[in-house]
Parts: sequence; structure tokens; C-alpha cells
Amino acid sequence: MFWPDTISKKLSIKYPVIQAPMFGVSTPKMTAAAAKADCLGSLALADLSADQSVELIRETKKLTDRPFATNIFVHHIPEVTDTLREEFGKAKQFLEQLAASHHIEVRFPDLEDIKVNSYHEQVDAIIEENCKMVSFTFGNLDDQSIQKLKESGATLIGTCNSVKEALALEKSGIDIICVQGIEAGGHRGTFETESIPQIGGMSLLSQVFDQVSVPLIYAGGMYNARTLCAAKDLGAQGFQVGSLLLASQESALQPFEKERLKKVKEEEIVLTKSFSGRYARGINNIYIQAVENSGYILPYPYQNKLTGALRKAAKSLQNSEFVNIWAGQSIQHYSEQSTEEILRQFIADAEII
Repeated sequence: MFWPDTISKKLSIKYPVIQAPMFGVSTPKMTAAAAKADCLGSLALADLSADQSVELIRETKKLTDRPFATNIFVHHIPEVTDTLREEFGKAKQFLEQLAASHHIEVRFPDLEDIKVNSYHEQVDAIIEENCKMVSFTFGNLDDQSIQKLKESGATLIGTCNSVKEALALEKSGIDIICVQGIEAGGHRGTFETESIPQIGGMSLLSQVFDQVSVPLIYAGGMYNARTLCAAKDLGAQGFQVGSLLLASQESALQPFEKERLKKVKEEEIVLTKSFSGRYARGINNIYIQAVENSGYILPYPYQNKLTGALRKAAKSLQNSEFVNIWAGQSIQHYSEQSTEEILRQFIADAEII
């Protein structure tokens, strides 16, 4: 049998192919379209409030009656100290001057205006909405949340960027581990914030396979049948795709962002903390070049909240130099077909090989 069936059985899907949760790109329509392709759709909830999470879950349920995963950010929220207040003020002033110099009108929030959400409220909402698959990134769930979700019958999927993180996830009872290579687009799922693991995905996957006994999903550079087969040979039983779907019909990217994506060159794909305060891989631009080594990057989620207004203003101006367009290292033609069609072709190609 070409397709490993362990994860398929656990997740009640035909093919062990997972649509990556890409907050700001993936949508309820994308989640439903992936499910229609007999794959696992993922609903990106990031660090939304419980009410916002419930709204998206219910919207997705209206579009599909098939199983899908909810994905949350399991992040540490830094304490608001005098030092953070001072750093926030300096970062805000720097960004105000940067925006003004590029003729972008934007009102940045004050620190007091920013509301940050704990994932614990999302966990309760997910349980109340009877969601049976929960994936997460940026760390590990606390023991109480794991117990609550397990008691609700949920299957838990954690993300690792190192063998150490994989072992921690397995020890805490996580059912499936998603191994994310350094080449993957978007945010690093690592528990670390300052110094991220630099190991390549295929090397990491092979080592994690040797160290843990739970089923593995591989993510990072997965864009055609050959990359899927390589991951399968190294022990992956599930295959997560993200960048492959960036320009799809259901993607939330605007036309000008999709056009920029299609013109990208390999040297333009970089890792940066400038937008959110956590490392993410995407297309280099004027904003990243100005901010990355400026000394004015706040810890997540405060940098993310601060820069949100600038990104929104840049989108309204169709200015690709001040928005985050996340993408992995595997550059391709970025199909604008539906998510369902892209995934079905991906599966068919893999079966031919």
C-alpha cells in the first residue's frame, strides 16, 4: 500500500495529507476544500479570542461535515514590565517614522490598547464545540490542557523543530508529532524564541523517527510527489503542505500578494522576526530590511500586535513592501486552482511515482 494508514485511521481521512494551518492565508473555505479532497483540513485559530475561535469553527462546520483540525498558538505571554513599556514606546516611534518616510498613513496602538489572549480559553472553546483534532505550535500544551482535551476525546498533534522538542511532546502524551524543517514557510513551530534550531527537515525527520515511537507528519518543502516520497522513505506517515496552497482560490492572499509570490526568487526567501517577534520564513522586502537588525523588535505577541496596523494599511495600498508574505524555500508555480484540485493532483502524482 503506497499510503501509510496509521494517521489516516487516527484522523478518519482517506489520505494522510494535511493542509497546513496558515493564519492569515488559510480560510474556512480552504479547510473545507481540503476535507473534500479526502485530506485533513486545518483551521488556523492562532491566538484569537475564544469567541473569535468559536465563530470560525462554526463557519467551517457550515461548509463541511468532514473532520478537520483546529490549530492554536501555545505561546508564552511576556509580563508587561517597565522595560517592556519602554521598548514598546521606542519600537512604536521607529515604526511611525518608517511608515511616514514611505507615505503610509497608519495609527499604531498604544501598549494599553493591546489585548493578548491565552490559549487556555481556546482549549475550552474547542472542547465545547466538540472538535476532535487539535494541532498546536510554538510550544507544548500544559498538563491540565492535555488532560482536558484527552478526556474530551481529542487527538493531539504537536509541532517540533528539534529532536529535543519531539521527545518532550512524546513524553507528555501527544498523539502525533509534526516535524517541521527549517525550509518550511511561515512561523517556526519551535519552543524557542531567540535561537531557533537550524537543522534541515529531512535530516531532522530521520533523527526524530529514530528517537520516538508516535506517528510523524512531515512539513517543510513539501510541494511535489518526489518530496512526499522522500519524506515517506524517511519515516513520515503524514504529509503537510502549505506553500503549495498559497495562491489557491481559497487563499486569503490578495491578488497583488499572489502576483508578488509568483515573481519570487530563491534568494528573496528569508527568516525574519521583524513582523511578529518570532522567526518566520517569507519574502524579503523593504520593511524586513529596515526592521530586522534595528534593535526595535518586541517579543511575541507584542511585535505582532504592534505591526498589525501597518500591515493592514499596506494591504489597503496594495504595497507588498510592508506586508508579510510567508513562503517556504521550495519555490514553484503557485497554482490558482482550488485547494481540492491542487491536493487531488498532488495525491495522483504521488501515486504514479
